[in-house]
Amino acid sequence: MEEKLTSNEDGSDFPAELEYLSGFGNHLSSEAISGALPQEQNNPLVCPYGLYAEQLSGTSFTSPRKLNQRSWFYRIKPSVTHEPFKSLIPRHKKLVSEFNHSNSSTNPTQLRWKPAKIPESSTDFIDGLYTVSGAGSSFLRHGFAIHMYTANKSMENCAFCNADGDFLIVPQEGRLWIKTECGRLQVSPGEIVVVPQGFRFAIDLPDGPSRGYVAEVFGTHFQLPDLGPIGANGLAASRDFLAPTAWFEDKVCPGYIVVQKFGGELFTAKQDFSPFNVVAWQGNYVPYKYDLSKFCPFNTVLIDHGDPSINTVLTAPSDKPGVALLDFVIFPPRWVVAEHTFRPPYFHRNCMSEFMGLIFGRYEAKADGFLPGGASLHNCMSPHGPDTNTFEATVTGGNDAKPFRITDTMAFMFESCLIARVCPWALESPDMDHNYYQCWMGLKSHFSLEESNLKCTEMQNRNYSRGNGYVVEKLAQKMEDAVDLGCK
Repeated sequence: MEEKLTSNEDGSDFPAELEYLSGFGNHLSSEAISGALPQEQNNPLVCPYGLYAEQLSGTSFTSPRKLNQRSWFYRIKPSVTHEPFKSLIPRHKKLVSEFNHSNSSTNPTQLRWKPAKIPESSTDFIDGLYTVSGAGSSFLRHGFAIHMYTANKSMENCAFCNADGDFLIVPQEGRLWIKTECGRLQVSPGEIVVVPQGFRFAIDLPDGPSRGYVAEVFGTHFQLPDLGPIGANGLAASRDFLAPTAWFEDKVCPGYIVVQKFGGELFTAKQDFSPFNVVAWQGNYVPYKYDLSKFCPFNTVLIDHGDPSINTVLTAPSDKPGVALLDFVIFPPRWVVAEHTFRPPYFHRNCMSEFMGLIFGRYEAKADGFLPGGASLHNCMSPHGPDTNTFEATVTGGNDAKPFRITDTMAFMFESCLIARVCPWALESPDMDHNYYQCWMGLKSHFSLEESNLKCTEMQNRNYSRGNGYVVEKLAQKMEDAVDLGCK
């Protein structure tokens, strides 16, 4: 599969055409030079072309075969050839992977943020990455973190490696050109990319300023949700997930820096070569991307609003069946046809914590205030639902609403069974929408006992009339049958 790309004026290594391998969870293989991939074994005494064999394990060696993830790289130099790691103090000190009272707080209030501004100073993806909320611990291999990023320059002579967990990156503004050890990916707004734990990668910004969201999971990996009664097809199709093809750099890079996130802290190590020197690889532990427009949504075709779980793209499961450590759910363009139904998302309280973002367009449950690039957090059991304007407009329309198509929108949700702790800088952010609660303050009581009794009486009368009509009709039919029988 090929994707057309625009050549970068700064001489970037991204070509006009980029090839991908398709399939989620498949065992894949790719070689940039024919014959570079060893045959019949993983670790021969001498690899083709004098390459080094190196395995990257995403699960324990003894994990069940159906869960085991690993890939073999055949590279020009092994990744171990670097100087010792040294601690790096990030510019903003806003990365967290161990959530406790010292660095975050619980808050049941419904929270919302306006879109973050692109920084004026020179900022790449690493410098522009900051934690908003999360739960658990990367040390204990259980939990998640939700980050956002704002950046305005490409990563130069450096790569990033997250030893804590998988990154699910959702760009909202600006394309990402991503180099990985398995090859290259272009990811545009409306697409997502997953970079698994331990992979080294670098992000270029061909469009300049960029902004987006990142979900990180500790101790597990994302997988496709089971479809259950839906059957064999629907939601996100395996074939639409794309992995890179082998590509490598064979060049000396004096002072090249590898930045490693380890326990929420950053460390740097110097080496004299590009880490993207993998000539061939094979395995099922790879970075991948997905175009959200390819999602096949399911929806109510008679009454009531379906639960948002029906829109799950990827899930990172917990130890409890059916309970997610973190789900990635989207709200894409789709037809809405339910009869006698309040069609927007209903008012509810949820045992799960919900962090929402908006990639483009408007979200159906919020008429105002929820903007592309913004975010909201409705924590465990915090009530939420459509704002006043959405509710009133929907109810005023009555039961005569025709089927209509929700268009030009893409909202998403990171949903977790854990209570999300919120970082202080997120609570103190100038982007915090302190008036968010007011979107519900206009909801008024529509209760009327007299009107309710009248409606009940009318319904009973209709049912009684229908019942009597049915009886009379059946009695007449029997009499006609008896007459006909007598005549015969």
